[in-house]
Amino acid sequence: MKLTREKVIQLSHRIMAAVDELDEVEIFDEPNNIRQEIVKIFNDILHEEEKIDQTVRQRITSQKRTIPEGGAEWDILYRKYYSDELRKLGIVPATAPRM
Repeated sequence: MKLTREKVIQLSHRIMAAVDELDEVEIFDEPNNIRQEIVKIFNDILHEEEKIDQTVRQRITSQKRTIPEGGAEWDILYRKYYSDELRKLGIVPATAPRM
């Protein structure tokens, strides 16, 4: 699922507020600098996910026969190839990705 810029910013504010409430964490930098770094990390992750999605779709379309998107076979291949790509990055998927 693609997150909008506004949603990413909202999440960064919520994360920063949650971290700020923790007694175990002491913040040495300006909260806004940390929040901006959170936004950057989110954007990097979303960009990486987009690249994985493109790679998976390319693998499915490069099959010898046409597999229509939305069908059961397409969904199974998508999940399998998506998991394969995550494993290549050293990430073990806990659940199947949502489309």
